Amino acid sequence: MKLRKYFEANQKLWDEFAKINYEAESYRTKEFLQGATTLKSIELEELRDVKDKTLLHLQCHFGLDTLSWAREGAKVTGVDFSGEAIRLAKQLVETTGIEAKFIQANIYDLPDVLDEQFDIVFTSYGVHCWLNDLNRWAEIVAHFLKPGGTFYIAEFHPFLWVFDWDAQDFEIVRSYFHSPEPLMEKVDGSYADSSVRMEPTEDYEWAHGIGDVVTSLCSAGLRIQFLHEFPMMCFPNFPFLKKREDGYWYYDNPDVQMPLTYSIKAVKDNR
Repeated sequence: MKLRKYFEANQKLWDEFAKINYEAESYRTKEFLQGATTLKSIELEELRDVKDKTLLHLQCHFGLDTLSWAREGAKVTGVDFSGEAIRLAKQLVETTGIEAKFIQANIYDLPDVLDEQFDIVFTSYGVHCWLNDLNRWAEIVAHFLKPGGTFYIAEFHPFLWVFDWDAQDFEIVRSYFHSPEPLMEKVDGSYADSSVRMEPTEDYEWAHGIGDVVTSLCSAGLRIQFLHEFPMMCFPNFPFLKKREDGYWYYDNPDVQMPLTYSIKAVKDNR
């Protein structure tokens, strides 16, 4: 019952986020509608050719990256538990004419509503903290991959979890290691646009270390091809990060660099 409470609260939160984020400048919806991609250089360079491949995007929000992969030539399906996000994703399909399929579902329920396998399963940026069980998540990833298929994730580094997100420099305030009970906060606005306020809503998030992610994927039978760590991130999660010409945000001390983003590419061996 507690788990259902957590998911329902987070779903309510993301329904509100979707409305705000669709209009937020940082999400670049207007630029996307003018033909721009919302994919970052990390995933474009590492996942590479997706033309004519089927791609399942887990936790797709309102589908900008999903549809950007479609513009790269992939045949895309996006999944998110927020009904409002999926409504907006379908609205984007109608507006752009891009072919895509969008499904509202909690990831853990997805095998009950989707019966396909894909060449690629993709997910990115701010996804793991909303999942309580990474072992089950990895099993679902493997379930939806064709033999020989590729899983790819680009994600904020879990090392960041330990820090106060509002402090003026790195200040440790919480444990790095996984706890079965989530961190709860009251949220009254979106990370994407601090000028828009909403009714305070409970937010439940779980910590997962790099070891948790790697072990879950290996336990699900996937073979990891690489794990890369990067000293930059695509969003200013901390107020003291500085944006550089490449569009990424960095800690402004060249002598003290930290892992801010990581990526993993894994394959499901032919059997």
